[in-house]
Amino acid sequence: MTTSSIPGWVGVASMLAFAAGGAGAWAYRMPAESGGRAAIIQVKDAAKDAAKDVKDFWIKTKIHSQFAMEDALEGSNIDVDITRGAVTLNGTVASAAAKTRAEAIARGTDGVKGVTNNLTVGTAEKAIDPQKVREAGRNVGRMVTDGYVKSAIYAKFLMEKSLEDSDINIDVKNGVVTLKGTVPTEAGRTKAVEVARNTAGVKNVNDTLKIG
Repeated sequence: MTTSSIPGWVGVASMLAFAAGGAGAWAYRMPAESGGRAAIIQVKDAAKDAAKDVKDFWIKTKIHSQFAMEDALEGSNIDVDITRGAVTLNGTVASAAAKTRAEAIARGTDGVKGVTNNLTVGTAEKAIDPQKVREAGRNVGRMVTDGYVKSAIYAKFLMEKSLEDSDINIDVKNGVVTLKGTVPTEAGRTKAVEVARNTAGVKNVNDTLKIG
């Protein structure tokens, strides 16, 4: 799967392109004497602000969606921290090759301006529930670990329109998921919890999300 093929991100990108391009075309037809020039500046600034608001979260979800599909990262547990396009990778991976691959995926993601790789090579994570690995593996093709669950939830968030303006952090320990951060609406909060609960390997969800 490539980042450009993910429908959720395409929708966000199209929305921002329309906001910038469509609004610009509208402002172009306004006579300068009626304040059209000032309106153009305001519209462009608003489009930039909107892009900034959603960009970091959606870059994070795009990176995790690729991690969830990457066999080389099986047994890894990676946190993606991002500020204005600058990505920091923390956590553990099972090999030096996995560390290199995780960084390459992050660097190749649209919108990423730089990557700091703080990943540590260590012992691969064990499955959350070994008795269910074979059954889950038929559906996801990967061993279900805490790291996998985290990336899988982010990947699902990428597809949810109600979460477009969210800023969510996910912690997973022994299959128990904790959702932190903000969502724009109560409906978004409900959807985030629902998505997490319905992800393979999740035993319980602690919802600490705030609306704002």
